[in-house]
Order: sequence, then C-alpha cells, then structure tokens
Amino acid sequence: MKHLFFTLLAALLMGQSTGCTAENRAGVKAENLATAPAETVETSQVIALDEASFAEVVFDFKNSSEWDYKGDRPAIIDFYATWCGPCKRLAPVLVELQSEYGDKIQIYKVDAEKNRELAAAFGVTAYPTMLFIPMDEDPAGAKGLLPKEELERIIETFLKVTK
Repeated sequence: MKHLFFTLLAALLMGQSTGCTAENRAGVKAENLATAPAETVETSQVIALDEASFAEVVFDFKNSSEWDYKGDRPAIIDFYATWCGPCKRLAPVLVELQSEYGDKIQIYKVDAEKNRELAAAFGVTAYPTMLFIPMDEDPAGAKGLLPKEELERIIETFLKVTK
C-alpha cells in the first residue's frame, strides 16, 4: 500500500529537495517548531493530526487497503519530526499557504515520530515527507524541503486549486 501513494511526484521532486533522516538528526533541537495545536478547528489553519484523527478525517489506513479520501477538499499532509531543521523551515510556509488558499485546501501535520504506524503506512523514511491529496485521484508524495513556489505549483497543477 505505501508504494501506491508515492509515485506521481516522487521522481520529479526528489532531486530538488533537502530533508532529514533519523541518521542525520544529531544536534537539531526541537525549539521554535511552528506547529498547529491538535485542537485547531478553523479551516483556515493547519491542523495537527494523530493516527486516530487521521483515520477519521483523511483515510482509515488500518482498516482499508483501497484509497478512500474522506475530505471535502484537496489536502496536503506534512509528515515531520520535531528535531528536523527542514521541517522547522517548512512549518511557517505551510501556515502561509493555508492562509493564502483558505478553505480551498486543507493542510495537515503529522508528527511522524509520535505516529510511527501511520508514517510507516505511507512509507515515510525522511522528513519532511508530504502527501498531496487531490479530490478525485490517488495521492502522490514528495520527500524533503520544497520551496514555496514549488508547493504553489503542485497545489495549482496537481491539486487543481487556485488562490
């Protein structure tokens, strides 16, 4: 199942990105990580998910082998680690994108270290890893830190959302 989700954008985006793996995390502190609290409910904010809330609002990864997105708009899932430098740099960019696109998309964050079963289900081996979920197609993923301009291009071309 995990390889099904990381096909479309992976080859295109791999060479352009930088990211963290468990092997290169030494010395990075979790200070100043900009993440949205789990209780965030406004649609114009990035929403933090755990495994249970992910299964409820995105996809029941434990009980379904066929992709069945539960959302009502395209989404981006950011799998991050608190110690990851590129994840810390990506967090405010995702907040900006959520604000700019408003209720046309939803951006979620998943702490992959606290939600290891969920991260494993989607083949997360480096941070950040993003899952891009269009409304009527299979999702695709990218690993590493992508610039805001590249994320905007993906939102507009793959997710088919404009500002």
